[in-house]
Amino acid sequence: MAKEAATPTTRQNFSADQASSLSTVGNIAVKCPKCKEIHYNRDWEKNLKVCPRCNHHGRISARERINLLVDPGSFVEIDADMLPADPLHFVASPPGDAKKPPYAAKLEEERQKKGQNEAVISGYATIDAQPLALAIMDFQFMAGSMGSVVGEKITRTIELALERSIPVLISSTSGGARMQEGIFSLMQMAKTSAALAKLGEAGLPYISLLTDPTTGGVSASFAFLGDIILAEPGALVCFTGPRVIEGFMHIKVPEGTINSEFALQHGMIDAVVHRRDLRQTLSRLLQMYSGSTKKEETAYRKRQYGL
Repeated sequence: MAKEAATPTTRQNFSADQASSLSTVGNIAVKCPKCKEIHYNRDWEKNLKVCPRCNHHGRISARERINLLVDPGSFVEIDADMLPADPLHFVASPPGDAKKPPYAAKLEEERQKKGQNEAVISGYATIDAQPLALAIMDFQFMAGSMGSVVGEKITRTIELALERSIPVLISSTSGGARMQEGIFSLMQMAKTSAALAKLGEAGLPYISLLTDPTTGGVSASFAFLGDIILAEPGALVCFTGPRVIEGFMHIKVPEGTINSEFALQHGMIDAVVHRRDLRQTLSRLLQMYSGSTKKEETAYRKRQYGL
């Protein structure tokens, strides 16, 4: 009776050189988080990380969004060297339990991993040669949480717009206020709101872009204060996330009630815009505002200085 051959293992199938070459290929495929469709990574990137089958908008970094929206080479970053502090000396784990690193160590780990100092990148640029100040949040840095530096950088972006008499764009993606900074995080809500009030008095437009997810203290402070509020399709847009609601109220949140489409139906935002159309939409909005902005800004300065 013939002896059954042993099933070859992976180690037998590939030589060491072949295994080494495979490890350097990297991620060649991406699974859509919503419909589970498999896409080649190059096609996923080419399609702006939007699933062509179900239109799911994947999360992108702040740098990727800046490159998507503004004119090439026009972005100038400001306040890049601002570093968050640890005012409460926050420790996530109980004394004697070293499972979770202290807040200061976590911040350093995030800075090394992301190559940036905070969860927002701010500066000024142009879109179709039209100037604007912008602050782009990054969910990949501590879930885009808003601490004292995030609030300060956004406030300085608004003040830069006031100084230069240019519009402001803030792209929000965040889990809310950063609990490790306690009351210092909550104070950013008042600071950013006050700065936006001055922007409104000057007649300068503020465009708010909501991306997945925009929740908590960020949605309560500056995300929903825009003169024009745009959102990407399917973005989680709410104050309290579904898990928190279900854990507190012990009820299942109805599907489709806390996303950008629901917010649009109930008049909370102005438009849901596909990622590929965002740059063109922003350009049209800036053109619409450009004529009236100069008149409003001149009137504001006359009121301020008694001219």
